[in-house]
Amino acid sequence: MDDYVYIQRDTRLKSSWQLVWEDTFNKPKIDTTKWTKVPPGKADWNDYMSSNPACYNSSEGKLHLKGIVNPDTISDPRPFLTGGIYSKEKFAFQYGKIEIRAKLESAQGSWPAMWLLAEQNKYGKYPRNGEIDIMEHLNFDDKVYQTVHSFYTLELKQKENPHYYNTAHVNVGDFNTYGLEWYPDKLVFTLNGTPTFTYPKLKNVDVSQWPFDQPFYILIDQQLGGSWVGKVKPDDLPVSMIIDWVKVYQ
Repeated sequence: MDDYVYIQRDTRLKSSWQLVWEDTFNKPKIDTTKWTKVPPGKADWNDYMSSNPACYNSSEGKLHLKGIVNPDTISDPRPFLTGGIYSKEKFAFQYGKIEIRAKLESAQGSWPAMWLLAEQNKYGKYPRNGEIDIMEHLNFDDKVYQTVHSFYTLELKQKENPHYYNTAHVNVGDFNTYGLEWYPDKLVFTLNGTPTFTYPKLKNVDVSQWPFDQPFYILIDQQLGGSWVGKVKPDDLPVSMIIDWVKVYQ
């Protein structure tokens, strides 16, 4: 097993949470031993991702991930650019607690997210290994989405056995702590330390219901536009997700 992968011991329930990894963003630049800027892709969530410095700002112990109008469409024809980071191949964990303290700005077409994807693709291609969305926010909503995706929910359409998502009311303009407690038999989503939604591992259902028995890495990104969030209103930009810290416990 790679030395950047943290797997929780079976004895966890007999002891208190211990901090195993964190970033408080107190450095003037992104810590590249922990994070990589998310490269652009062809999905709604990453089609505007960019390494452009204008999409990132580290100051006063906070990391600002920005969605901006592209200032140079000659060298890059995309109308918008967005900032995002992930810990792929640098940090992954299996079971434990993760908390991310952040403030979300709002804009039409803004879609900030904090989520987890499988590090090693134990069960094959997406969505076989699952996806855990700790927090997603749309436009000017006063709520966030907490969601579980997998082959079971997406391909087998098993979205009510068990229920696969929750919304939680929140003042996104304040700093809030978005969290997840991940156990071998359940996922417990939290907001400011209070449980809001539990997704349990079920017996006597298709095994694809629970791919969450392998290490996952962290993604935090300020997304723009897509079929779910809708079109982007350029006049609302720039927009930022402001990250205070990320902490993982086991």
